[in-house]
Amino acid sequence: MVTFTRVSPVLPVGDLSASVAHYRALGFTVETYAGEAEYAFARRGGIELHLSRVDGLEPDLSVVSAYLYVDDAEELSEEWSRSGASGRFVPPVDTDYGLREGAHIDPDGNLLRYGSPLKQ
Repeated sequence: MVTFTRVSPVLPVGDLSASVAHYRALGFTVETYAGEAEYAFARRGGIELHLSRVDGLEPDLSVVSAYLYVDDAEELSEEWSRSGASGRFVPPVDTDYGLREGAHIDPDGNLLRYGSPLKQ
């Protein structure tokens, strides 16, 4: 059986330059694709998000989401809230399934949920 080694969600964006700036503000290292496609790679720690420009993107209709497991959801929430990045920030809350979870919706309507284990 084939072993999966990593996953990189592809997030649709309306303006690649604005999205690159947005994800840099959130602490990602972002590099644009050198080819003709309007595409970029946002990396932070062990994760990678791909940003792909889509014509006619309607952020209010987006159903794209990714879940990021982090070591401290509270700290990430504070960091992102101070970043000056646009979009919507949802502060973390304790869940009944043992995680502290928060969320960020970027200007293109992509939902990034994140969570860390509840502290004992």
